[in-house]
Amino acid sequence: MVRTRFAPSPTGDPHVGNVRTAIFAWAQARASGGQFILRLEDTDQNRLVPESVERIYDSLRWLGLDWDEGPDVGGPHAPYVQSERLPLYQEAASRLIAEGKAYRCFCTAERLDAMRAQQAAAKQPPGYDGRCRTIPPAESAARAMSEPFTVRFKMKREGQTVLHDLVRGAVVFENALQDDFVALKSDGFPTYHLAVVVDDTAMGITHAIRGEEWISSAPKHLQLYEALGWAPTAFAHLPLILGPDHKKLSKRSGDTALLDYRDRGYLPEAMLNFLALLGWSLDEKTNLLSREELASAFTIERVVPNPAVFDAGRLDWLNGHYVRQMSPEAWLETVVAWAERGLPPSVPRPLDHAVLAAAAPLLQERVARLEEIPAMVAPLFGFQAPEFDAALLTERAGGPAAAVRVLDAAILALDRVGEGDWTREAVEAAVRSLEETLGQKLRKFVAVLYVAVLGSPQGTPLFDSLAILGRERALERLRAARARAEHRG
Repeated sequence: MVRTRFAPSPTGDPHVGNVRTAIFAWAQARASGGQFILRLEDTDQNRLVPESVERIYDSLRWLGLDWDEGPDVGGPHAPYVQSERLPLYQEAASRLIAEGKAYRCFCTAERLDAMRAQQAAAKQPPGYDGRCRTIPPAESAARAMSEPFTVRFKMKREGQTVLHDLVRGAVVFENALQDDFVALKSDGFPTYHLAVVVDDTAMGITHAIRGEEWISSAPKHLQLYEALGWAPTAFAHLPLILGPDHKKLSKRSGDTALLDYRDRGYLPEAMLNFLALLGWSLDEKTNLLSREELASAFTIERVVPNPAVFDAGRLDWLNGHYVRQMSPEAWLETVVAWAERGLPPSVPRPLDHAVLAAAAPLLQERVARLEEIPAMVAPLFGFQAPEFDAALLTERAGGPAAAVRVLDAAILALDRVGEGDWTREAVEAAVRSLEETLGQKLRKFVAVLYVAVLGSPQGTPLFDSLAILGRERALERLRAARARAEHRG
């Protein structure tokens, strides 16, 4: 049975890069009828952020990624938190020492710093110089009674180590370029290298799916497996995710916490679809992919080694698509929720849900991110138009006098529409009649009316907005805008 795992360190919020790894590991398990395990790698005690554990859970749940075993649900291989599994790592380290495959290192931090400085000055590659490798076992055991020490693994010094990667094929490492790494720290906690090998073996993990940055660690892990007499997992190293500039993804180019995207109004369906196609594809043409399709069709063989580009514009497009797929009822609930939390306190509460219900269909065709909702509906509340720079009004018309002329014509035409006849169709007919009155096409003067009514040259459709505002508010906003334009002239 295929068993995959996602093993984040609770040192901060999960970012899109490591969540993409979780998606692929989850999909590999689900598509093969296997199991997906969540494990917390908290051996770096100095960097722990307690609240990040819940953020890890929230991130996975938001995307709909369920796990079969983990810290919160238990399982036959509990515990699933590395700090609770220390005896397993210490037992493995002791066994390696006893078999001559690892050794105690008594080098102090000061000595190691000096060694690295000398290597840098001599332009030598960094790495442990093996000083403690030849200490006789009896002397090592005696010194361990009174001196602090780490446990270093004896890497092979000759030959090659070959990684047979499911994504990249054979990757060859020269053993002469490897150095003896610390497997167990002086505080009894393992390093990542020892812990991942022990845990993946103990938990029966069949596929270790992880980021490309771990390729350089592969010879350490493969040699550890061999030294301990265990069969290694199948490795799949995922491609890097680059920013639009084809440089390493940064916070500026998209590598922010996953839940920040949720808080900005991205839908989980869009985020899952987007991340799943960063380095993997179903075929040559499919762009839209549901969670269920991913869970049934994913194959690690279609992951490519080439870097993937994080295209924020494409993410917005996908999000807009899923927004427009929402049912009218679900969309109205979404609009109400985002308006309630995003509209400024100056908008009276309780909000007029009739306004939101009228605006919802208009927003669904225009919103790319849910965070846009408050700003788009705000002009539909209140008696006066939102504050705007008078220059925005007059420049759109070609000067103050031209703006006054447009607004006078609009006020006159709309004033002829009675309260009982104030519908979208009647409003549109009145505004379109201005083409003949002004001798201009609608596109030439419509921005002036947008600014006057909504405080911005764009927003919800003008005719619908005028209908939602009602006769009294619409005319008052046009008159106020006319006065500002005349004053500016």
